[in-house]
Amino acid sequence: MKKNLFTIISVLLLSSFMVQGQNQKVEPTWESIKERGYPQWFGDAKLGIFIHWGLYSVPSWTKKEGYSEWAYKGWRDGGSQAVNFAKSVYGPDFKYEDFRSLFKAEIFNPQEWAELFKRSGAKYVILTSKHHDGYALWGSKYSPGWNSVETGPKRDIVGELTTAVENEGLKMGLYYSLPEWSNPLHYWEIDPNDSIARYVDQHMIPQFKEVIGKYKPSVIFTDGEWWNSAEQWHARELIAWYYNLVGKDAIVNDRWGSGADYGFKTPEYSAGITMTDRPWAEVRGLGRSFGLNRNEPLENYLTEEDLIHHFASLVANGGGLTINVGPAGDGQIPLLQQERLVQLGEWLNVNGEAIYGTHAYKKHIEEKPMTINRIDSTINFNWVRNSPDPRIRVDNFTGEWTGYIAPNYSEEYTFTAKADDGVRVWIDNKLIIDQWKKQDQTSDGFVQGAQTTQTHKNSIKLKKGVKYPIKVEYFEDVQNASIVVNWSSKSQKEEVIPHTAFYTDNTPNAPHGLNATYGSLKNYIAYTQKENNIYAILLEWQDDKCVLNIDKPADNSIVTLLGREGNLPWTYQNGQMIIDVSPIKFTEIPCRAAWTLKIAQ
Repeated sequence: MKKNLFTIISVLLLSSFMVQGQNQKVEPTWESIKERGYPQWFGDAKLGIFIHWGLYSVPSWTKKEGYSEWAYKGWRDGGSQAVNFAKSVYGPDFKYEDFRSLFKAEIFNPQEWAELFKRSGAKYVILTSKHHDGYALWGSKYSPGWNSVETGPKRDIVGELTTAVENEGLKMGLYYSLPEWSNPLHYWEIDPNDSIARYVDQHMIPQFKEVIGKYKPSVIFTDGEWWNSAEQWHARELIAWYYNLVGKDAIVNDRWGSGADYGFKTPEYSAGITMTDRPWAEVRGLGRSFGLNRNEPLENYLTEEDLIHHFASLVANGGGLTINVGPAGDGQIPLLQQERLVQLGEWLNVNGEAIYGTHAYKKHIEEKPMTINRIDSTINFNWVRNSPDPRIRVDNFTGEWTGYIAPNYSEEYTFTAKADDGVRVWIDNKLIIDQWKKQDQTSDGFVQGAQTTQTHKNSIKLKKGVKYPIKVEYFEDVQNASIVVNWSSKSQKEEVIPHTAFYTDNTPNAPHGLNATYGSLKNYIAYTQKENNIYAILLEWQDDKCVLNIDKPADNSIVTLLGREGNLPWTYQNGQMIIDVSPIKFTEIPCRAAWTLKIAQ
C-alpha cells in the first residue's frame, strides 16, 4: 500500500512531540514545559464548546459587531452603546454591579447543557470561570460579594457544570482572565501596565490556584495577557504547577504573555492557520459575539452550512474549532444556537470518521474564486474579524466600490480613507489615495480593544452637481477588517460620504449608493487523513464526476461515500483522481451541507 512519506514523518514527529514527557514531573522552566508536549486527546478531539456567561448576559446587548462580555469596560470608561441601552432599560442610576441581583440563572440546568454539548459532537467544554469584569462563577473567597455563590444565582456554576460535563464523558475546561477591570489592586488598562505585581501576587495567583485546585480542569484557557510578559504573569510557575496537579490529560492555551511561546494556538474569528508543530483550535461564536448579543441581526449567525464548512476546513488545515454559545442571564442557551449545535452533531454522526483523530493530508483544501455583488449606501464598515458576507472569507478578502459622486460645492475637497488593511481611491479617474499594504496586527485575544487602521488623505478640485466617477479598492489581510471614506471642504465639514452623494450610474434617475463587489477564495473540498485512509469532504456536491487533485492512490483503493452502502468507480488520469458519483441516488445522499468520500488504500 502506497503512503505519503512526508505525511507519515510529520505525523510521527507531532505524535512524539505531543506525548513525550507526559509522565514526568514538570519543572517551572520553559524547557521542561515544552519537553512535556501536549496530550494526544486534544489533537484528536477537533471540536470543543466555549461558554461565555456572566453578569453581561443579563442585558445581552452591545453594538452589532461588538463583544457583549466587554460591557463592564464601557461602564468604567464613561459610556458606550451597551451602557446607554442598559440605562434606558434599568434606569439612569443603574450600575453594572446591580446586575448581580438580576443574574438569577433560574432555568440553568447543567445536565441539559452537558447533554446538548455531547449531542453536538464536541469532546471538551470550556466555561468562563471569570471574565475581565472579575465576577467569579464559583464561590471564590478572593472575590467576596462578587461571585455566583454569594450573589445572583447563589449556585456554584463551575462545580455543577464540571460534574455534568464529566458525567457525559467529555473533558472539562475553564477560561480564566488573568487581569481584571474591576480590581483595586490593579485597574487593568487604567493603571500602568508594569504596576501589576501586587495584583498578581495577592489576587491572581491565589485565585487561579483556588479555582484550578478545586475543579482540576483538563483545559485552561487564559486571556487578557497582552500588555504584560509571561514573567510578570508567573506563567512558567503556574503552568508547571497545573500540569503536576492534573496530570497527563492537562493542556493550556497560548495566552500567557510575551515570551511564553507555548500552549495550543487560539486564532480568534479568523480563517484559521496552518501549522503542525503544536495543536490549535480557532475560537469564535456562532454569531459575532461570545456573550449573547440580542442586537445582532440574523445574518450575523453562521448557518448550518457555514458552520460545517468552516469546521471541516479548519480540521483539514490541521486544527480544530472551539465554538462558543452565549446563554441568556436566565440560563437558557438560545434556541438558534442549540439548533446549530444539533445540526453539527448530526453531520458528525455520519462524517465523524473523517474528523476525529485525523491529521492534515499532504493537500489541505481545494479552492476557487468567489465573488458577491450588492449595492452599498456608503463606505463605512468595521467588520472586526468578520467579513462582509458569510460566503466571503474573514481573512484575505477584497472589496471594490464603483459609481459616481456629486459634490454640493464647487471647491477643493479633501478625501480621507482609514483602512485595515489596504485602500486605493480614484476620483475622476485620478488615483488620489494609494495605501496598498497590510497593517501591523494585534494579538489574538485583543479583538475589541484596538484597531490597526491608518489614515490617508488627499485633495482634488470638484464642481457642484457634476457626477464624477469614483472607484475605491480595498483588501483585508488577516485579523481586523475595516474601512471608512470621508470627505470635507471649505463649506463641507468632514463626514462619512453620505449615500445621497453617491450614484450607481450616470443616468438621470440613477439610485443612490455604490456598486460593491467582494471577493475571496472559497474552499470546496477539504482533505483529511487517518491511517491508510484519505477523506475528501465535499463542501459542494459534485454532479456525476468528482475531480480530486491529489496523488494517485493505490490501484486497489476502495472509494465509498460515508453514510451510504456500496463502492464507487474511479480512474486516475493527468494528475487527477476522477470518482464517478453518478450511481448515487438523491435518496441515498446522507447529509445536507457536506459529504465525505472515503478512499481506503
